[in-house]
Amino acid sequence: MIPAMPATAASSHRRRKVRKGSNGSKGRTAKAPGAALRFGRLAVTGLLAALILFAGVWGSWGTAQQVMLTKGRERGTIEVTRCGAETCTGPYTPLSAGSTPRARVVIEKSVAVKKGRTYAVVVKPDGDEVVRSGPAGVLYAWVPLGGALLLASVLVAGGLGRPRVGWVLAGSGVALLTAAWATV
Repeated sequence: MIPAMPATAASSHRRRKVRKGSNGSKGRTAKAPGAALRFGRLAVTGLLAALILFAGVWGSWGTAQQVMLTKGRERGTIEVTRCGAETCTGPYTPLSAGSTPRARVVIEKSVAVKKGRTYAVVVKPDGDEVVRSGPAGVLYAWVPLGGALLLASVLVAGGLGRPRVGWVLAGSGVALLTAAWATV
């Protein structure tokens, strides 16, 4: 207390300091909306990042399970003889026991498939559709997850305020996409 200040002014000054919060707001109710909004933003951003990662795994798993879990599946090679707008076809030569040769099987046309080349493949159950196998097939099957990792990294780093985790996600996505590109 300053000696020139009257006692009544000093006591009212103390009361004001006690009532104010640490950030200058008056009381507890002023902090609640800010905390609720911050929690809501973090919850929605975290949920969106998790949804993107789940969609990446879901998009990859349809093909990845065929390529990675090959026990009991027909394995062989396809020599691509013809390519259309979205698919390529060619004769199938079996490599695994119990697999039967086929005059024509279908493989999805992509940057990984070119006319005149032979590829190791796995036959999808109940049909004449095949997918690439081996390291190139595994990495190519997980490309959607690589894209999802890149998208989620932006949300995690910016929206959740976790830049290190974001960098790890981005690095993993780039590594996966680069490895797939290099092997295909």
